[in-house]
Formats: sequence, structure tokens, C-alpha cells
Amino acid sequence: MQSLTLLTSSNIPASKSSFRRTINAHRNTQFLSPTFSNQTLGFAPIRQIPKSKSDFGAHPFRLTPKSPCPNKIRASSEEEIPSESIPDGAAEKIETETLTLKPNKNLKLAVVFGLWYFQNIVFNIYNKKALNIFPYPWFLATFQLFVGSVWMLALWTLKIQPCPKIDKSFVVALLGPALFHTVGHISACVSFSKVAVSFTHVIKSAEPVFSVVFSSFLGDSYPLSVWLSIVPIVFGCSLAAVTEVSFNFGGLWCAMISNVGFVLRNIYSKKSLQSFKQVNGLNLYGWISIISLCYLFPVAVVVEGSQWVSGYHKAIATIGKPSTFYLWVMLSGIFYHLYNQSSYEALDDITPLSFSVGNTMKRVVVIIATVLVFRNPVRPLNGLGSAIAIFGTFLYSQATAKKPKIVEGGEKKN
Repeated sequence: MQSLTLLTSSNIPASKSSFRRTINAHRNTQFLSPTFSNQTLGFAPIRQIPKSKSDFGAHPFRLTPKSPCPNKIRASSEEEIPSESIPDGAAEKIETETLTLKPNKNLKLAVVFGLWYFQNIVFNIYNKKALNIFPYPWFLATFQLFVGSVWMLALWTLKIQPCPKIDKSFVVALLGPALFHTVGHISACVSFSKVAVSFTHVIKSAEPVFSVVFSSFLGDSYPLSVWLSIVPIVFGCSLAAVTEVSFNFGGLWCAMISNVGFVLRNIYSKKSLQSFKQVNGLNLYGWISIISLCYLFPVAVVVEGSQWVSGYHKAIATIGKPSTFYLWVMLSGIFYHLYNQSSYEALDDITPLSFSVGNTMKRVVVIIATVLVFRNPVRPLNGLGSAIAIFGTFLYSQATAKKPKIVEGGEKKN
């Protein structure tokens, strides 16, 4: 015969039927502990804090076991669990873990954004330095894609980055986006070789204009706020162009073509890569780099390959130390890939709106840094035009974030 011994500080009356029900409940569960009230004697569940997330399924603080047993009494979500029943120190531990989760994520984002900006600045500086003494952008653009391709192959080989499973359909789907990526990349490099880095970035801030125009031709519709946001972009870029000291039509048109290339890459990627969402951004960019290299290298050899040897000797004679030239070219290739890698890591952790704002601020930082490093003269109207264009880009990112999206069933989702 089972017995139950309870130690109490006072005599508490208990009815016979209540005591009997309590004994029967005790036989069927191990999650109950005795509690006392002024009227009756009963049992209340103790909140069990799992040692690991796997103990209770998807949520670390869920009370329902992963494989519930019908013979055990569980605390439902509707029951009120007294705070006195939580073990000593458990509440403090939960609160501490919750409070430290958000700061840790913010710290990670701060590091990723810092690396993204720093790596972009380093790329633009050393890319321009190399172009100043070796004005062959087709070679440098090809080399940068080559470095990125080798980098990704090394990550996949060493299993630092999981290698995606690809097939013929995936490669075919990438042919279009990789082609437009190649056009955008080489056009930007040619623009860098002809005008100041700051001017190229001001013109590239007009990319949203091309995005809206091309998407509209393909059937997308935008609210009035989006169309109004591109007005200051066009005006600012125009003002910056007519007042640019280093203005060159070749540099201007190449920056515009670069915008077209990257916009078409983004649009084409959405249409052709819908079936390959399991491939993350970094792996996707890695394969785009490899295919782009295959596109660009033979064309680069045809366009300026015959001038590379003589250009190399002139560059060495100008700089004096071959090692310095090698360092500049190598840094431009490494940091070109790294800043793109950091941008994809940032996009994985934040919303598209935050990414657009961060990308806008990145252009501001790059423009200021390159002006300080290369001491490019900036006229007041030129600076005003640049500021207006970048502010327009910020307005565009805000307006597009509020654009309603069509979801299944014909409903609009804001």
C-alpha cells in the first residue's frame, strides 16, 4: 500500500475525495510537486527548464515534450504557472540569455557592416592605384574574377563553405545572370580607369532609376512615391556630371552601362533562379564569378591582350618596385571578392530595406575616403549634386520598402 508523507508548517484540512484524486494523479505523473493553499491540498506542475533545445522540440522553453506520452500530465499553455515553482536561478538565467541575444546579433551585424565598408574602400583605393600606372581595366577585371573563383574553390575544397549540389539546369539558369554581371563589372572597371572613383560611384548611385524603368517595361508597377524618389537621383547625378573636374564621356557611359548590367542581372536572377532557392547567396555569387570569368577572359585577351606586356614594363618603370605593383593588383583582386562576400553575409542577416540603406551609406563612405586619398578637387556644385543623388537613393529604398507585394490568392501584403 502506497503512503504519502507531507511535512507542513500548519494543519491544513483536506477533503477525502480531494485527497483520493491527488493520490491517483501522483501515480500517473512525475512532473508534480506538492503545494498548499488555504482551502485544499493539491498538486501543481513544476516548470522544467530543458538542458538543450532538442529536449522539447523547436522552442527551447516549450513545456510540451517532443514525444508526448498520454499517461503523463502536462502543463498546457493556458495554465498559470506560479513564479515560486521555477527553480532557483532559472529565471535569472532565462532573462540573461534573452538580453544577451540581441546585443550579440547587433555586434555581429556591426562587424559585418564594418568589414563590408572597409573592404570596399580598400578595393577602390588599390584598384585605382593599379589603374593609374597600368591602365588596362580588362586585365584587372579578369584578374579580380579569377581571384574570387580560386577563393571559392578553396572554401569548397577545404569544406569551410558547404559546396552546393549543382546540375546542368542550375548552370544554364546562371548563364544569363553571369553574363549581365560580367557586363556590369567590366564597365565599372573601365569607368574607374577614365574618371575619379568618386564620380563613378555618384553615377552608380543612379542604379535604382534603371531598376524602376526596366522593371516597369517587364510589367511591374510602382507607386507614385517610388517614381518621385528617382527625381532627385537624376537631378543630382546630372548636376554632379556637369560640374565634375575629371569628366569624361567614356567614364560616364561606362558607369551607366554598369548600372544597366547589374540591374538586368538582378531582374534576370529573380526569373531564372526561382527553382534554386536552396543555394545561399555566397555560393550563388561564387558560381556567378566562375562563369563570369569564362565569359570575360577570352574577350579581354582580344580587346587588350596584345598591350599587357608593354604595359607591364611601363608600370614597373613608373613605380620602381615590381613588388609594389604586384601588391596593388593582388589587393584589388582579394578585396573585390571579400567586399562582395561581406555584402552577401549582411543580406542574409538583415532586411532588404536595411541592406539598401547600408549600401547607400557605403557609397558615401567610399566617396569621402577616395576623395581624401587621391585629393580629387570637388567643386561646391559637384558636392551638392552628389549629396542630392545619394539622398534620392535613400528615399528610393524607403519608398520601395512600402510597396505592396502581391501574394498567393490575390491579396496584397505590405
